Amino acid sequence: MSEQKFLPFALPDIGEEEIAEVVDALRSGWVTTGPKTKQFEADFAAFIGDGVEAIAVNSATAGLHLALEAVGIQPGDEVIVPTYTFTATAEVVRYLGAHPVCVDVDAATFNISPDAIRAAITPKTKAIMPVHFAGLACEMDEIISIAREHNLKIIEDAAHALPTTYKGKLIGTLDSDVTVFSFYANKTMTTGEGGMVVSKHKDIIARCKVMRLHGISRDAFDRYVSKTPAWFYEVVAPGFKYNMPDIAAAIGLHQLKKIERFREEREAMAARYDAELADLPLILPARPTLASDLHAWHLYPVRIKPEAGVSRDDFIVQMAEKGIGCSVHFIPLHRHPVWRDGYGLKSSDFPIADAAFEAEVTLPLYTKMSDADQTRVIAAVRGILGA
Repeated sequence: MSEQKFLPFALPDIGEEEIAEVVDALRSGWVTTGPKTKQFEADFAAFIGDGVEAIAVNSATAGLHLALEAVGIQPGDEVIVPTYTFTATAEVVRYLGAHPVCVDVDAATFNISPDAIRAAITPKTKAIMPVHFAGLACEMDEIISIAREHNLKIIEDAAHALPTTYKGKLIGTLDSDVTVFSFYANKTMTTGEGGMVVSKHKDIIARCKVMRLHGISRDAFDRYVSKTPAWFYEVVAPGFKYNMPDIAAAIGLHQLKKIERFREEREAMAARYDAELADLPLILPARPTLASDLHAWHLYPVRIKPEAGVSRDDFIVQMAEKGIGCSVHFIPLHRHPVWRDGYGLKSSDFPIADAAFEAEVTLPLYTKMSDADQTRVIAAVRGILGA
């Protein structure tokens, strides 16, 4: 083991501005959903643009659940999801008594395959949930066309995709029904835990607002700051407890201001990896079809070719021995007992995703990495695969 400090797979990039804003929230006496959350929502909607509204929630998982509920997903409905995703994408479908239908992905991008979507549609299909894997946009024109043809809703899982563009438009402004972003600790920006639901559809936003906080007809913040008696409210639906507190929003206010700089730094790091790993037995990450489009670079996923002479699992062990953390994105849904056994899924049904998983490893890429840190990673990879 190297005597150098262990280099983790990911770290959040928190500055003094975020710390000061959190302290301000604590000193204000308003620590749950209040003025900072409202400001964060307004700032985020303005950043995405194109007339969207934004609802802050305590996780992207909560946001996806709210989105599915708001578009009318019912027990027994089917929602098409990629097998190559985190379990949250599928589990929220089950929250509503509906069924996630897993499909295979594109061999180059790991994004959901439009052809696989078409093949999976049945009379019970009600929605599609594309996941913009690693920060690269799905082929949304084709997905939107399929949805219109079959009268399906689209909920974009954009947990990796801030800020990502598709044909010049930010994810969040496309012709889908709802888009959900994540602010988990290792995402392109963070609130510790948190997410944002974005939509141009006022009825969807209105429903998400009500269901976000117990199905109550009025925001607690509005009631508590009213200058006149405003104690009365009505519970109009059996809602959830998904609101974002001001302590988390305080972090988000300043993370959002840095997001474009963060993306530029991630882009530069990805370009350096591309250049310095190009001669190795690796399949490097896909780039946008249009050179002008933005990739968020939440992840830098590579695949180890068979001729490398080392398995993915052994590679990760050897990297750890060199003091460097790596990860795997993802263990496909069809390999997890709950989805495999519950829905009778077999690896042979998902040949592309299965082969990708066997070879995939995600290298460290985050804005707190120094040039020297990245040099260490590159040297370690070359030391294992260069021979």
